[in-house]
Amino acid sequence: MEILDRPAPDALRTHDVTNQPPPLVDYDAYAADAALQDAVGANDAAWANATLHDVGRRAGSEAAIGWGFDANRNSPVLKTFDRFGHRIDEVEYHPAYHWLVEAAKTYGLHASSWKEPRPGAQVARAASFFLWSQVEAGHGCPISMTHAAIPALRMQPELARQWEPLIFSYDYEPKLMPADRKGNVLFGMAMTEKQGGSDVRANTTRATPAGAGGPGAEYTLIGHKWFCSAPMSDAFLVLAQAPGGLSCFLVPRFLPDGSRNVFMLQRLKDKLGNRSNASSELELNGTTGWLIGEEGRGIATIVEMVNFTRLDCIIGSASVMRQAVAQAVHHAQHRTVFGKLLVNQPLGRNVLADLTLESEAATLLFARLARACDRSAAGDANEGRIKRIGTAIGKYWVCKRAPAHVVEALECLGGNGYVEESIMPRLFRESPLNSIWEGCGNVNALDVLRAMSREPGIIESYLAEVRAAKGADARYDAALGIVQRELSDTDDIEFRARRLVEAMALLFQTALVLQTSPPAIADAFCASRLGGDWGRAFGTLPSGLDINAIIERALPAS
Repeated sequence: MEILDRPAPDALRTHDVTNQPPPLVDYDAYAADAALQDAVGANDAAWANATLHDVGRRAGSEAAIGWGFDANRNSPVLKTFDRFGHRIDEVEYHPAYHWLVEAAKTYGLHASSWKEPRPGAQVARAASFFLWSQVEAGHGCPISMTHAAIPALRMQPELARQWEPLIFSYDYEPKLMPADRKGNVLFGMAMTEKQGGSDVRANTTRATPAGAGGPGAEYTLIGHKWFCSAPMSDAFLVLAQAPGGLSCFLVPRFLPDGSRNVFMLQRLKDKLGNRSNASSELELNGTTGWLIGEEGRGIATIVEMVNFTRLDCIIGSASVMRQAVAQAVHHAQHRTVFGKLLVNQPLGRNVLADLTLESEAATLLFARLARACDRSAAGDANEGRIKRIGTAIGKYWVCKRAPAHVVEALECLGGNGYVEESIMPRLFRESPLNSIWEGCGNVNALDVLRAMSREPGIIESYLAEVRAAKGADARYDAALGIVQRELSDTDDIEFRARRLVEAMALLFQTALVLQTSPPAIADAFCASRLGGDWGRAFGTLPSGLDINAIIERALPAS
């Protein structure tokens, strides 16, 4: 048989690749994000710029981006028994997942703000978490829960003294073994049950004192948890009903004598997204735990952990939006349609600019809330109130905006955006998660009302925050007046909670934009989000805005 190895005639060539963008790889994700740089500088953390550039270069590297794809193509597998029949309850992950976790720990995303406290420490950690989460979101679950567990642990000082040195290690050992042998740990959380979900007071898991009971004492737990994320973590905060009511317990995978605690993984959840991260159902049957705080104070104990994981949900949604708009603008810079680059097509420019505005406002909000965490920890009561209500507002609004934002960005790539290699399908699957995890939209909207009704000074602190931008724009001043009237009207307030929280969120975001962002961003945000000159989908900005300046803010790489 004759083998044809000569070049095909030009008339037969079918595989020349033209008019396709190059991969968005090997760039500094921090240097490319002007909004994030401004947010870091405005919130006490400019000292972290060198580290953030380091994280940004790693996050933009081809190798790290490849890890993200590998970790999601190869979902975790539950190993209930070993080959000899011994119960082991372990989850096997692809090596790429472990590489992602190891990098996150190397940068201190799980503990740096607590281990090395200083003004802006929470902001620097939040910005790093935002950058690294753009590579892959699932591995961030145990990183987030470990970071958030520390303030809850500190409510039981002897347990904190035992576990904090292990948490503060920046090493990573994926193998399940006694914590004192590993020298480093990750934390998880198990709150919800199938009959209650967000209504954790309906929990039926029981905790019986092994002795006299009380704070720091040993208890035996029996029950079933519907969601336990990152079950290969070394220890967990678990809610259970003690004799004195719903209480919070520290449950390690290994007991002090080196034996395995009873921690039976029933199955892994087959989730819409977040595929690299294992979420499991968990049976506790004679499981040992140690009480944190007083019996009956479980919610009050674990709420600080929840507040910090909710902040990470805001950061995670902002991260997904930033990666989505970066991919959309990068594509538009290199793809020609009807004789023009997409980035120069008028209607495409409208869409890209609108997506950029949404992403920037989300970034500014999470950075401001991280600053409130820093300052409240230093004793600033007003900042504590901003942290409390702002986190609930942001968790509702930013997380709610992510799915619509990401699907519009996906559409900017056309059919190319619908294939897995583009990363956009993964971003879209991730986009609803943060609105559901740690309380869905209604839970957070009602939490805003709860904070306003139960915590003195909350409304005053919020209004003082947003009044700081008064006078900067007439459209903003009008919106401020509307929100002030809404806050004073308590009739039917639960029914209209979403409308109220949405208005509060947009006002908060606009105040930050007016004080931090360039005039082109501020003008466009006020015109669209507050001035009413906006449609019902992204890409409906009014004429007369400085679109060039807005899109320039979004460019992911030169």
